[in-house]
Amino acid sequence: MKKIIIATHNEGKVREFKSMFDEFGVSVQSLKDLDYHEEVEETGSTFKKNASLKAEVIAEHFNEPVLADDSGLVVDALDGEPGVYSARYAGEDKDDRANVEKVLRKMEGVENKKRTARFVCVLAVAIPGKTTYTIEGKCEGVITQQPIGENGFGYDPIFYVPSFLKTLAQMESQEKNQISHRANALKELKDRWSEVF
Repeated sequence: MKKIIIATHNEGKVREFKSMFDEFGVSVQSLKDLDYHEEVEETGSTFKKNASLKAEVIAEHFNEPVLADDSGLVVDALDGEPGVYSARYAGEDKDDRANVEKVLRKMEGVENKKRTARFVCVLAVAIPGKTTYTIEGKCEGVITQQPIGENGFGYDPIFYVPSFLKTLAQMESQEKNQISHRANALKELKDRWSEVF
């Protein structure tokens, strides 16, 4: 395999994947590079289903290997919410601040030891004619009482990582990229490279 399509328009994600695939001599193209703007409807009830759906639809369209990811925040005290609805938790316009406020509102009165949560990332690799391969990465943490930190995006300001004594939004991107759910999924993909490809 010499080329793979990353099923995203997000430049940050593309950079992360590109640096890993470079090591294996594989060139990366994003959906932006290919001028593909159709939205693949994420109708699955799990990260695995949504990532697989995205990868398979695009792999079929281009007849090329495709890597897609689906990720989000899973809060134990909220029975796994926001989960697959993480980006649109407070509404269709994907408002990070509104999403954070909704989680904090629903967590009011929940004691610290019951505020456990994790970020989950599932990578799906679809290669035409083969069974789709999925890999999961996680980052464990605790939901804070209020937002702390200016870096990152999404739920980072309320996601505290006990082993680092700070939220993801207090970390420099280099530090976050070593422990994030996506980083852990990518490490797993590297370890299983020959199995997947």
